[in-house]
Amino acid sequence: MKNYNVILFDLDGTITDPGIGITNSVAHALKKYGITVEDRTELYKFIGPPLHKSFEEFYGVDGMQAVEYYREYYRDKGIYENTVYAGIEDMLKRLNDSGKKVILATSKPEVFAKEILRYFSLENYFFYAAGANLDGTLTDKAEVIAYALAECGVTDKSAVIMIGDREHDIVGAKKNGIDSMGVLYGYGSREELESAGADYIADTVEDVCRFC
Repeated sequence: MKNYNVILFDLDGTITDPGIGITNSVAHALKKYGITVEDRTELYKFIGPPLHKSFEEFYGVDGMQAVEYYREYYRDKGIYENTVYAGIEDMLKRLNDSGKKVILATSKPEVFAKEILRYFSLENYFFYAAGANLDGTLTDKAEVIAYALAECGVTDKSAVIMIGDREHDIVGAKKNGIDSMGVLYGYGSREELESAGADYIADTVEDVCRFC
């Protein structure tokens, strides 16, 4: 593997497991349309991609209005129904101690992403936390990555890698001309990540540590 000096991480499904909070919030929004989903795992597909697009694609409802309903639950409750994957803090500490620049790049609204890092006392491990705007702009992962690199003054893309659990992370990295690593402990499958063109695949948090 190359020696990467700048490590970009996705948040949901990569740093934290947001499954309960996100699916509870999606279920809350869908109830506004009279939709009930019995199998909660059916809502895992909302974890990772921009929310408004998922509501439109999977249920044919107005995406931005559905996101507003989603946030009724998420703002006060769902955001905290979340856990940090085992080994993540040790990994972040190791990367910081070795002089790596660690950056968050998520399609989640930046204000929520920063609150999650603060809540779990992870904010000091990140040089910068880049996310989407609340108005639904800057949700495309390629745009978020470009924004993160620009804000951090990163120009040597050969030293950068994006790590995430869904195809959007891999495709976003490719569009920015940087390498990517897919992780299998999140919500994406090996087939999804390999089909998207991930340069590396990590089965566990420990594997990410060994790669980086």
